[in-house]
Amino acid sequence: MAVADLLVVIIQVILDKMNYLYLHIIFFSYPPGCSIKDVIGSTAVSSSVWLTVAFTFDRMVAICFQKLKTKFCTERNAAVIITTVSLLSLLNKIPLYFKYEPYYCKITYEYFYYLVWIAFDWGDRILTPVLPFFLILLLNAVTIRHIFLASAVRRKLRGQQNGDKPNDPEMKNRRRSIILLFAILGSFILLWITRVITHAIQRITGWYIGAPAGYWVGDIMGAMLQLSSSCTNMFIYAVTQRKFREEILNTVKYPFITIQNSIKRYEQSWSM
Repeated sequence: MAVADLLVVIIQVILDKMNYLYLHIIFFSYPPGCSIKDVIGSTAVSSSVWLTVAFTFDRMVAICFQKLKTKFCTERNAAVIITTVSLLSLLNKIPLYFKYEPYYCKITYEYFYYLVWIAFDWGDRILTPVLPFFLILLLNAVTIRHIFLASAVRRKLRGQQNGDKPNDPEMKNRRRSIILLFAILGSFILLWITRVITHAIQRITGWYIGAPAGYWVGDIMGAMLQLSSSCTNMFIYAVTQRKFREEILNTVKYPFITIQNSIKRYEQSWSM
């Protein structure tokens, strides 16, 4: 998920938005550079969204189905799911390579008005992110309901009718899980909803040229918020996931540890 979000930032922010204004890398201004950039960037966005769905499903299984947890929540299954989601996202985005004119990075007339392209565009927008909206909402609802029911049972068993004891580690873990799920769901919906609405309006009204100024303001804001979702996801993972923080810290410390070990080996060899 972190890699997919980072690719979104690199491709859709740096190589697309910033390249047009500041970098001026010629390769991405003419085919096939712009086509490759569009396919990879869209694949990264789709992968990020569907890996969020997979992460939500994984949390639901881990919290709600303890017997299934040991079989499903494994590193091998995680690798298979990540690979499958990435490949399917890439296959789904390959048609975008052909939406530009042969000699200019300009979207063809057919993409806007041919039935096949219209059907593909609607299907693509439903797959990312309309369908994930409902899946994440449903999975989180099941998980949160289970947490509340399990917490109520635990309070009764511990004789805590008036609330939790502050030193109950299990209740703290459940609260963290609820906060994490709400944070992911809330940021995902809030940062994507403007983009979804503006794209739907564009397809329904045909506002590709000559749209009102208010629409273009909403479209630009929607694009900015959608791209910001990758940054917020990284922040959520870093703040709420202990193992994620540990891995980031290990990554930062790795060069210094390597240099230190090299110096020690050099000193040992010199002393011998």
